[in-house]
Amino acid sequence: MAGEILDNKGRGEAGWNWPAIHPEGRKFGLIATAVSLFFLFVLDWELIGWPALVLAAGIFAFFRDPERVVPQGETGIIAPADGLVTLIDLVEPPAEFRIDDGSGYAGLPAGPVTRVSIFMSVFDVHINRTPVGGTVRRVVYVPGKFMNADLDKASDENERQHILIERGDGLKVGFTQIAGLVARRIVPFVKPGDMVAKGQRVGLIRFGSRVDVYLPAGTDAKVMIGQTTIAGETVIAEIGQRGLIEGIAQ
Repeated sequence: MAGEILDNKGRGEAGWNWPAIHPEGRKFGLIATAVSLFFLFVLDWELIGWPALVLAAGIFAFFRDPERVVPQGETGIIAPADGLVTLIDLVEPPAEFRIDDGSGYAGLPAGPVTRVSIFMSVFDVHINRTPVGGTVRRVVYVPGKFMNADLDKASDENERQHILIERGDGLKVGFTQIAGLVARRIVPFVKPGDMVAKGQRVGLIRFGSRVDVYLPAGTDAKVMIGQTTIAGETVIAEIGQRGLIEGIAQ
């Protein structure tokens, strides 16, 4: 289905398929599988072999990379991660987005904007996607701690990677991949100067983490605290649209 155009008028076809395993995770799954088979068939240690085989299946599942149908409207900002919306607040964008980095391209302007934080558990898909299409202007890695990614201060203290995308009309959207308690590696797929389509895969975080999205000024979130997002599919904001959206947990 990759690259196929589908719409809300019935165009296109859909069918369930086993999700692909991202190449970044195949080596880990194959190593765990080899270890489990060694314990099962060479040493005949079933007490270790079967749990190791279950672990191998879990590793393959963690690195699954399903296809997504990405809405292509001009105003929509798409969720970069699968997970739970845990924070929505007004904050100043990180300094890495605002300072002059010497590239000749301006960063985000100063002033508070809406930040949407999406927490990924170890059961979520961990491939991250760009919320808008355009040119990658910044990819900034910042070493740090590995505290619980669900905490507000994780945005400033944890290991993280900032990515800034500039659309063709000059609008910029920044988002940050944040490592967590279990996560120990942020893997980028893009670099400054790359052109990316909306919803394109731009990186992953191993294993369990969070992604913060900094919406443009004058834009409110269209998702709510406690809502689950799907990377590349859930519209988390419409550029320039504001207003309170309420939901009922039930």
